[in-house]
Amino acid sequence: MPDPAITKSLAPAGVLRASINLGNPVMAQGTADAPAGVTVELSRAIAGRLGVPVEFLCFDAARDSFDALRGGAADVGFLAIEPARAAEVWFTAPYVLIEGVFAVPDSSPLTRADEVDRDGVRIAVKDGSAYDLYLTRTLERAELVRGPESIDVYRAQELNAVAGIRQPLSRVVTDDPTLRLVEPAFMQIRQAVATTPDRSAAAKAFLHDLVEQLKSDGFVAEALRNSGQDATVAGPA
Repeated sequence: MPDPAITKSLAPAGVLRASINLGNPVMAQGTADAPAGVTVELSRAIAGRLGVPVEFLCFDAARDSFDALRGGAADVGFLAIEPARAAEVWFTAPYVLIEGVFAVPDSSPLTRADEVDRDGVRIAVKDGSAYDLYLTRTLERAELVRGPESIDVYRAQELNAVAGIRQPLSRVVTDDPTLRLVEPAFMQIRQAVATTPDRSAAAKAFLHDLVEQLKSDGFVAEALRNSGQDATVAGPA
């Protein structure tokens, strides 16, 4: 049986409210009424161990999913580990690793990811995404242009590059011969379970240990396969 104190800390309302980012198609798919994917399966696994039902709060962007968690509307969330977020929420070790990559016009002189940060280069990013946060703190010369979807911003403003998650951006490039990916990846995106810092130490240890178990026993890998995703399961913490 779950420890009642841990259940009370993580699901004080008697239901685990899970914030799901449908804007990351590697981690979640489906609709707000019928979400699917690895984060949905992780939510169910956590709720099952706590002995409570799960309620999904679905959003189209990581920024909104993060806001729901830190604002108290959700009990757990599934986000990339970034310093700007870690100042306000607590993270487990990562359970999945994905990559952030650039795409550029086929005619662009840019051939490597480390060439993109230069004067005059304007890069489209999804506002509040992990790669937006990362590029905000690491770029020195290029300019970021934010919007609801990075590819839409890139096309609308005819920018020099677009940043995104490898899998969906690769599909865009496959369908658009005017674009090409720039290698290598500019960042590794470490997806983790998050909760608010005010949860008990025992509750945080429970989440940490459960994530490690679900990585090691094949649960995370199976959830990725079942949702048709080819992301990498993170190694042990």
